[in-house]
Amino acid sequence: MSTPSINVRKPVLEITDEEFDRVVDLNLKGTFRLIRDFGRGMAERGSGSIIAFSSIRGQVVEPGQGVYAATKAGTVQMLRALATEVGPQGVRVNAIAPGIVETPLTAQIKGSPDWYDSYAAKSILGRWAKPHEMVGMVVYLASEASSYVTGGFMLVDGGWTAADGRFTPPL
Repeated sequence: MSTPSINVRKPVLEITDEEFDRVVDLNLKGTFRLIRDFGRGMAERGSGSIIAFSSIRGQVVEPGQGVYAATKAGTVQMLRALATEVGPQGVRVNAIAPGIVETPLTAQIKGSPDWYDSYAAKSILGRWAKPHEMVGMVVYLASEASSYVTGGFMLVDGGWTAADGRFTPPL
């Protein structure tokens, strides 16, 4: 399943109540509604695989990402709770955590060459992901190949969270 998201790139102390509500309503409440509605049917049938998108921001954050990151971390914990609740009925629940992907959500960054290049350099692979590169993890989690995988936080981030990335010392 796909879970849409929005972001307001502002320091936490500058975010209005309306901006906060808009981000939380779509990112967290929207995901909640999807997993609740699909999860019920799967639990009744006794099988299924719920896959929702979090983000690397559910684990690591930068200035201007506070509310977005909170919704992505909240998504992971909500999915893990659901995994414990519907696992006995044969339903698996996992989160995919993409790194920096070229989507409308990241258009602001792509429009700034310095920012864009800096993000590309942060990835071990030295580039941004394309949306189609998330498909492999979705296929895996939806298939029987992952029949013993539930409650997972699956990073698909080009190594973003594996390396510090701020400085490469001479070795």
